[in-house]
Amino acid sequence: MKAVLYCRVSTEKETQVTSIQRQKEELKELAENHSMDIVEVIEEKASGYSIEREGILRALDIFSSKKAEALLIQDETRLGRGNTKIALLHQLEKLDVTIYTVTGSGEMEISESDSMVLQIVGVVEEYQRYLHNMKIRRGMKKAVEDGYDPSKNLKNIDQARGRERIDFPVEEVARLREKKLTFQEIAATLRGMGYDVSKATVHRRYKESQTFENENTSRYHN
Repeated sequence: MKAVLYCRVSTEKETQVTSIQRQKEELKELAENHSMDIVEVIEEKASGYSIEREGILRALDIFSSKKAEALLIQDETRLGRGNTKIALLHQLEKLDVTIYTVTGSGEMEISESDSMVLQIVGVVEEYQRYLHNMKIRRGMKKAVEDGYDPSKNLKNIDQARGRERIDFPVEEVARLREKKLTFQEIAATLRGMGYDVSKATVHRRYKESQTFENENTSRYHN
């Protein structure tokens, strides 16, 4: 696994120089313990409440280009604080990035409250996509009724494709969860079945399906 090491302090004080150095040494040790290849070490002096950080934006660029799959930090506060932390956790989850911390000596466990917020954000995004696609379908239907021929506009169909959503049996995930398997184990099982998925993707889609199922059940009983 390829990893990015991210070290951050919030001030320019001289005492923080040793903190950055200590973070870097501990993260290198964490990477070595998990047999990871270090792609880049990013050091940053900036507030955790700010999302406009060159270092974290550099890390996101690396993950977007698939040059690394793991982010190593001292603890979750190094990633960010408040809404910035939630926004970055959500973005990293969408990029299928696994976060490791020194304090946890391994993969970071997201708190129950943060997990709940991320689920809500995921559901909202799902509905936004649905509404967006519905508006496109309505617009296309009206255009066709007015005489528009979409077949005449297919010359660039193979260009500028967006990221495709990975299809895999979410019901199989639910079945394996009932057998007490972790999302890491479920992802490995699905990869063995030929589905190229990460633990983060499996976790996110499972949570989305559970939320939709609960909402449908609620509507039925009401």
